[in-house]
Amino acid sequence: MANHLHDALFAPHEGSARVFLDLPDGGRLDHGTFAALAAGFAGALTAAGLGPGDRVALQLDKSPAMLALIAGAIRAGVVFVPLNPAYTAAEVGYFVADSGARLLLCDGAMRAALAPVAARNGAALAVLNADGSGSFAEAATPGPVAPRRPDDLAALLYTSGTTGRSKGAMLSHANLLSNAEVLADAWRFSDRDVLLHALPVFHTHGLFVATNVALLAGARMIFLPKFDTGEVIRQLPRASVMMGVPTFYTRLLDDPRLTRELVRGTRLFISGSAPLLAETHSRWQARTGHRILERYGMTETNMNTSNPCDGERRAGTVGTALPGVAVRIRDDAGRDLPQGEIGSIEVRGPNVFQGYWKMPERTAAEFRSDGYFITGDLGVIDADGYLTIVGRAKDLIISGGFNVYPKEVELALDALPGIRESAVIGVPHPDLGEAVVAVVVPETGTAPDAAAILAALGAQLARFKQPRHLGFRDALPRNSMGKVQKTVLRDDLRDTFAP
Repeated sequence: MANHLHDALFAPHEGSARVFLDLPDGGRLDHGTFAALAAGFAGALTAAGLGPGDRVALQLDKSPAMLALIAGAIRAGVVFVPLNPAYTAAEVGYFVADSGARLLLCDGAMRAALAPVAARNGAALAVLNADGSGSFAEAATPGPVAPRRPDDLAALLYTSGTTGRSKGAMLSHANLLSNAEVLADAWRFSDRDVLLHALPVFHTHGLFVATNVALLAGARMIFLPKFDTGEVIRQLPRASVMMGVPTFYTRLLDDPRLTRELVRGTRLFISGSAPLLAETHSRWQARTGHRILERYGMTETNMNTSNPCDGERRAGTVGTALPGVAVRIRDDAGRDLPQGEIGSIEVRGPNVFQGYWKMPERTAAEFRSDGYFITGDLGVIDADGYLTIVGRAKDLIISGGFNVYPKEVELALDALPGIRESAVIGVPHPDLGEAVVAVVVPETGTAPDAAAILAALGAQLARFKQPRHLGFRDALPRNSMGKVQKTVLRDDLRDTFAP
């Protein structure tokens, strides 16, 4: 019996001398050596007593060793649970307990803090440092390739948990491979590509989108430990593709070294994980001559839509449904909405996860009877099939009985002079139920005139959509993937209209 994911991503490269990873220190790792490292880690997992279906939790800094360990887990049939290195010991404790991980791997600096966590949850604890050192080294004897069917579980990725207890999204071998195959074809990847990889690898974007697509195509990656503007600019002339979050692009645009000459050899720039401002899209095209390709995905579904590699990339949209993926817009009652109307985005396809770990009721509540997953995002599809995301359902503001979509107000604000970006939220209001509040980041250190901003909005938006409070900040709070944390803003401004 085959191992669905291993046989497609890793087996074809065993023994290959083609370079897979270019490292910042000038070092290189070829595909064959990486596959051998993965086989060694599979052996180490087996020696630690883990077998197919068991879970291993990883709170590790990004490194080739971490990537090889994940590959080793796939080879051994072990379900991997990648965790953000920024999580506290208490947060890690929840994930280890909920997943039932039998082994927790961490960086040496976290060993003392995590030892009690592992002990309380009956998990073994081992160290794997970014340089490959530590108590958990790859075994001298390669581990065997465990048989795994397409519907067998490959990974548990936990959602952010901003509205309660974090949920473990169950992703199968088929979920991951089907999406990698579709993306490699849609974005024209080949073994001639060099992908600039500055994303974290505990997240869908850096792990399943970037890495799996590169592996499937036999491409090379410039593997940076994190995003650093200077280092990315130094490496860009060697790259044919870059994947990033919007923050990558805004920071590069702030650097005068970003020129058309610098990126003349790059064929594709891809953005995701957070909305890309239309202004950023326009500035990037004016500076570099390239139009950024924006796409839409989430932890539970991998990628759902994409602007075309060959064709019109529309700023402000996330493109059309990927091959094999169905996208529809529905109202709260589950009825299909006409084209052009805003509603709940629902998706179905081989990319959609199997459900939430140990949460059958929550899983049932978020799937329709015909297999569509209710994403929680709000969007609208135009006549050409391009999807525009207007916000999260939980971000919808109901003020005085009227629906306010934050994205509409944010777009109006961002188009005004002197504003770099904005975030619009709803906070409790004694009369309206919720009131619209806007937080603005000025283009420079000087805040624009609030009265002038509100007057300009008054000419564009209905009264019920206009902010009743306008605040200024130097920056918006963001998570590690660049998404604005509106929950933080809501908590900070909750008492704005308190008596």
